[in-house]
Amino acid sequence: MRRFGLAFNRIFEQWMFLLIPGTLLLGFLFAGHLLRFVGTVPYLFAFVTFTMGLGCGFKELAHVFRRPLPMAWTLLIAHLALPLAAYGLGSMLYGADSPYVVGLVLFALIPLGVSSVIWVGMSGGSVPMILSLVVIDSLLSPLVVPAGIRLFFGTAVDVHTSQMMMDLLLIIVLPTAAGVLLNQLTGGRITPAVKPVTAPVSKLCFVAVVALNAAAIEPHVSALQSDMPKLVPVVVLLVGICYAAGFFGIKPLGSRELEATVSYATGMRNISLGIVLALGYFSPLAAVPVVLAILIQQPVATLHHYALQKLHKAKSGETVPRQVR
Repeated sequence: MRRFGLAFNRIFEQWMFLLIPGTLLLGFLFAGHLLRFVGTVPYLFAFVTFTMGLGCGFKELAHVFRRPLPMAWTLLIAHLALPLAAYGLGSMLYGADSPYVVGLVLFALIPLGVSSVIWVGMSGGSVPMILSLVVIDSLLSPLVVPAGIRLFFGTAVDVHTSQMMMDLLLIIVLPTAAGVLLNQLTGGRITPAVKPVTAPVSKLCFVAVVALNAAAIEPHVSALQSDMPKLVPVVVLLVGICYAAGFFGIKPLGSRELEATVSYATGMRNISLGIVLALGYFSPLAAVPVVLAILIQQPVATLHHYALQKLHKAKSGETVPRQVR
């Protein structure tokens, strides 16, 4: 079982940039068969966040808090600067009262993406830092997301913030906290013991969440095909801005490790949660930019990884002659 789990994880990580968009497409194609299972999404998502929490104990959290400035700066970029950019971009193109603007801002407000941990590890970043950031940001989400929506839209968007906070508490905070607590109580021994099972199952749950949310939004996307040409470029631009903001925003503080870590932190968001919130609390139109971001986020992650590798190799080449002398 352990060998199977490790092999599955390796294959998933290598092909994730194709698997996630492919799963989204399958969700659209088989929407009629999948709609009956949409109610399971919160439970599937809770297991994903529980598994994430298992990989992070108090030691990893303490490691990040020893250097609080990069963490605080990353969260400010992610949840203040980028929502402002999303709001400004969307308002300029669609008008401030457009549900598409809500979707763009929601993309920038939702917690950092779990899959960023995988990309940071492959790109030479700090896995303890990104894992701790994802956990901390997830724990803060019941405050950050409702407060951000109120800040940008006030009463123009009718949303029950108390219910949203409760849902985020149940599907994000409690499972994550339970995973972290179990990691701490077992001295970290539980993670390698259960990872061969929990890791592939959580990835399957993640894929299921993407497919089911795609099925839920399929009727609305089909009705908006005429809007896609003007919406897709904007989402591509916003996702690119998110990666660039992290990469260039951390340069005054940073190293190559921090550049890789923070750029993936700000660039990759918990899109499945975004769709859950968009469909549960806003107009279905608000979920369309979030769905498009799923198609774009992973391929851009691949391009960003390639760019980081090229950049780091180029810098290494420049330093070699100096070391020889």
